[in-house]
Amino acid sequence: MDYVTLNNGVKMPKLGYGVFQVSNEECERCVVEAVNAGYRLIDTAQSYFNEEAVGRAVRKCGVPRQELFLVSKVWISNGGYARAKASIDESLRKLQTDYLDLLLIHQPFNDYYGTWRAMEEALRAGKLRAIGVSNFYPDRLVDLCQFVDEKPMVNQVETHVFQQQRQAHEYMQKYGVQHMAWGPFAEGRNDFFSNPLLNEIGAKYGKSAAQVALRFLLQSDVVVIPKSVHKERMEQNMAVFDFALKPEDMAAIQKLDEGESLFFSHYDPATVERLVNLH
Repeated sequence: MDYVTLNNGVKMPKLGYGVFQVSNEECERCVVEAVNAGYRLIDTAQSYFNEEAVGRAVRKCGVPRQELFLVSKVWISNGGYARAKASIDESLRKLQTDYLDLLLIHQPFNDYYGTWRAMEEALRAGKLRAIGVSNFYPDRLVDLCQFVDEKPMVNQVETHVFQQQRQAHEYMQKYGVQHMAWGPFAEGRNDFFSNPLLNEIGAKYGKSAAQVALRFLLQSDVVVIPKSVHKERMEQNMAVFDFALKPEDMAAIQKLDEGESLFFSHYDPATVERLVNLH
């Protein structure tokens, strides 16, 4: 496993296991299998409704808590200082842990400055080892960085070969924020797994399109959290540290970038209405 060092000195695995859209019933098994396959970073969120299952899996997986890196996120409806503060304690209770390794603001809506103050307070109290944001476009990220005591350590955004987030990446680097990808496989959109270029490059290394896509992001200084409910695919997704893409392969994959989301835009008012009304 490779690691990155966040701007406050905390070491974070470069590859983790995401549990978005993994049901509470299936999540416990999946997380245990992921840990057995070598994953040490587990990424969940309040809005995934499976923090309890992750907590049970952490308790029964056999790996000491200090060797795991647990990530969760504060949802929009828990925005603002008081609600965020209460929700942090609730997440800790559900995850059966005294601390989280990383907590993110899930979306840049509601009173996210109040949320950030609650997270800074929890960081100082030892309840959190690192804090960051998710889905913050460059303009929102710059705004936040300019007016807080603790700059975000991570920004988790949609990132895959079709949406490489190059401008966002530049601003994250400028402010010392680690780029983290959600949806590294674009949830299979754009015929992701049958993409001719990814498969052609993969054939040269004896790797799949998925493994090539993950390796591309890792070599682009992006932390990845692929999700799978199948043990063999979890293991395949971990097997990306035994090869390196050549510069010409990296350049070819960069040309796949379409520069826009395959999922949603915060600049679309209807999308924002939908997100802020989710509970």
